Amino acid sequence: MRLHASTMRAQAIGHAQTKPRDRPATRMGLAIAGMFGLLPRAMLRRVPAAAWICALVACLNAACWSITTPPFQAPDEPDHFAYVKQLAETGELPSSGSEQVSREELDVLRGVHAFGVRQQPQEHTIASESEQRELLNALAQASVDATRGSPAAGLAASEPPVYYALEAVPYILARGANELARLQLMRLASALFAGLTALFVFLFVRETLPASRWAWTVAGLSVAFAPLLGLMSGSVNPDSMLFAVSAASFYVLARAFRRGLTTRTAAALGALTAIGLLSKLNFVGLAPGLLLGLVVLSVRAARGAGRSAYRLIALGGCVALSPAALYIASNALSGKPTLGIVSSALHLTHGSLFSQASYIWQLYLPRLPGMVDDFPGLFTTRQLWFNGYVGLYGWLDTPFPAWVDNLALIPAAAIALLCGRSLVQRRSALRARAAELVVYAAMALGLMLLIGADSFHAFPETDAEYAQVRYLLPLLPLLGAIFALAARGAGRRWGPAAGTLIVILFVAHDIFSQLQVLARYYG
Repeated sequence: MRLHASTMRAQAIGHAQTKPRDRPATRMGLAIAGMFGLLPRAMLRRVPAAAWICALVACLNAACWSITTPPFQAPDEPDHFAYVKQLAETGELPSSGSEQVSREELDVLRGVHAFGVRQQPQEHTIASESEQRELLNALAQASVDATRGSPAAGLAASEPPVYYALEAVPYILARGANELARLQLMRLASALFAGLTALFVFLFVRETLPASRWAWTVAGLSVAFAPLLGLMSGSVNPDSMLFAVSAASFYVLARAFRRGLTTRTAAALGALTAIGLLSKLNFVGLAPGLLLGLVVLSVRAARGAGRSAYRLIALGGCVALSPAALYIASNALSGKPTLGIVSSALHLTHGSLFSQASYIWQLYLPRLPGMVDDFPGLFTTRQLWFNGYVGLYGWLDTPFPAWVDNLALIPAAAIALLCGRSLVQRRSALRARAAELVVYAAMALGLMLLIGADSFHAFPETDAEYAQVRYLLPLLPLLGAIFALAARGAGRRWGPAAGTLIVILFVAHDIFSQLQVLARYYG
């Protein structure tokens, strides 16, 4: 009996030692992530509870932004809504880039004064009882003028259909409700992608900085409270799905660099690339970096497994390109640009290659000697990108006062210094992971080049057509890592306190950003 009891005790101790330290995720979290198929079920059980909390916070924050932002006052939302309406009601994709949306949607746009408020900061949205009655009349008229969608979807017409097909589900479920109720339900569905983004940022930082458990939460919560993530994920816009898929791609790459490339990992990278290309075409900018990562990982795997590891490149590539090839073929057969709006970035329509390279450089960084000044009197790094991240909401017509942008330089400089200190202290570890860092840099550079090339296509008629910070949000995992490194840069004693201050900073930034939006539209 004693031997049996001691054996049972030893088995219990062994079970406790092999059991993951992280508490299992909730059933709801398992179901949501499993539905998207982004993580194997066994892996989901090892996701820390803190990661699910970050995801929940991001979802709730995006839901708040969906209420704060007036209907159709998020970038290009009328076009994206028109795309969903056409797909849900006719089963067909939009075929025209015209702004002539359906009569039903047009009635609602007029009812909420969308055209008079958009990009007119001095104008406010409806707030009085008389305006409310006018809106009710417009909604009633819209139900009378109800049509089966419209082939026109503006700028959205060139985008692939996956995001819109997902948004067609809440649109159809709200059948019988008015257009504003449908819009709100679609916004709430889009907010789920914010949760996935924060979740995968947490997991990415866990793989890249495995020794600092508390820093994972700093990264996850900092991203969860990012105002621009809340704004875009709280509206009907495929950017929300793009952010989530990009964050998942960074996570799978980081996991492969830390644990090795497997058949499952290669297939996952291919699947995420395919989903990314079919969610929004901006993912094209990240694809070369992902391919480079797959090649580097395959070479590493070949050192131990032989040449058979190179088959993983073919596996990932085939999975990635097959759905995208069908979309490209469909566009080619229908006479549309093969890659939609991205096609313009791949063709030099005016100027020389040097002038394009000079423009793209100046779009992000100060002009070098010998370059023609494409942005006279404008410090693009500060005025376009930094100030845009601090706060530029609505239809890019709702900024903070200039003194807020100036004040924001203080915490930004502190975070940069702490992050730099952390990198210097761990420079030997950086050298050991140089290949991994090059892959992340290639993904960032590819996206920035795509944005710059598209902007150059509209230059000089428009100085910086696509110089919008939201287009850089697919790189949120790298930003989350910067915040985690900054917290670690404060040292073991003060690191958790610095991390807490960073999260508090983002909470305050988010709250005041929403208040700024409320003041702009209802003040």
